[in-house]
Amino acid sequence: MQQPGKGKINVVTLGCSKNLVDSEVLMNQLKMGGWEVVHDSNDTEAKVVIINTCGFIADAKEESVDTIMGFVDAKNKGIIDKVFVMGCLAQRYRNELQDEVPEVDGFFGVSELPAVLHALNTPVFSGCLTTRLLTTPGHYAYLKISEGCSWGCSYCAIPLIRGKHISRTVESLVEEVTILSEKGVKELILIAQDSTYYGMDIYGERRIAQLIDRLSQIKGIEWIRLHYAYPAHFPDDLIATIANNPKVCKYVDLPLQHISDRVLKAMHRGISRSETIALVEKLRQNIPGVAIRTTFLVGHPGEDQEDFDELMSFVDEFRLERVGVFTYSEEEGTYAQQYLADTIPPDEKERRASELMELQRNISFMINHSRVGSIIRVIVDAVEDEIIICRSEFDSPEVDQNVNIHLHGYSQNLKPGDFVNVKIVDADDYDLIGELC
Repeated sequence: MQQPGKGKINVVTLGCSKNLVDSEVLMNQLKMGGWEVVHDSNDTEAKVVIINTCGFIADAKEESVDTIMGFVDAKNKGIIDKVFVMGCLAQRYRNELQDEVPEVDGFFGVSELPAVLHALNTPVFSGCLTTRLLTTPGHYAYLKISEGCSWGCSYCAIPLIRGKHISRTVESLVEEVTILSEKGVKELILIAQDSTYYGMDIYGERRIAQLIDRLSQIKGIEWIRLHYAYPAHFPDDLIATIANNPKVCKYVDLPLQHISDRVLKAMHRGISRSETIALVEKLRQNIPGVAIRTTFLVGHPGEDQEDFDELMSFVDEFRLERVGVFTYSEEEGTYAQQYLADTIPPDEKERRASELMELQRNISFMINHSRVGSIIRVIVDAVEDEIIICRSEFDSPEVDQNVNIHLHGYSQNLKPGDFVNVKIVDADDYDLIGELC
């Protein structure tokens, strides 16, 4: 039962969708505890602010610190009363932050939900921990299937922040998705640090394919999308599930990071160039029309021009549908920070990233124009005055492109969450233009 009102509280989320899920769980607990909850709001009536921080890379840490200081300044001016900080940055740098920003009323790590609620005189509603206050549009939601990561890539601080891989049980995920479906969610976006490892720690085998098949049976779920499928030891039964289950989007988020054997070895990725190419070819052969999304990390210690040229050639040859690029930054406590010298100048890292993204922009343009004339099924994300913003099964929200339908003065009774068939009539670098069929 919901508690009496306690006032308005603003939860600010930084970083990835996994942080967003943590915020949504917290927000539901706060609402149950009698708080009026707003998210990422400038509402000055919210006198308490909780900042869920990111500490993954240098830019994310800078954004988190800037956000904290902005709300601390508002507190010092009397605009808000209390500021709490939680999440990845607080997990890694709690002592330093306490010394540097004593105005903050409390710091909490990534697994300290009860402590956050206790600081706000709010009980833990243990029976509602699989219920979330969604911040996404009501027709899609992220589903965090596990926590942490056991790989230990040389550049990555995630295991230092969130620990080793811990899978959730199938039963708990089915319960959560059933609740989401009853709320009107139609698209599930499965997220984890390593989704293909799901089940190894609790079942002794990878069970991501079985989990997806089970979730697809829940009434109301129309699309299931897989994010962060680690490429090493990719399960064959997962390929079959993506290919054959009509509710599973023909989309794989596969973070390759590099293609040079020398760099992959330095990154501790557990996969070689030849194995990477074999996997990409297997996905395309067995899942016709699959869209592969990936990320590459340039400027890793030891990456020379020959390694980068090899990466450029790979991207040019294999023409992956969706590509993001990051530049290397030293993260305290990682193997790379301790044992590999970061000798590549920042401007050279940025040059490589820009060159790779320019190549991908041209590839994306050509792939998009090859879709002109085709008819595809899309989900409506938003309806504006003169445009309907949609996505195909080949595109994830926030990170990928849209399919835009111009209304041309006539109205359609469409709403977010509706599925429609669209004929693609034009395209640009990163979006498609469609007409309703």
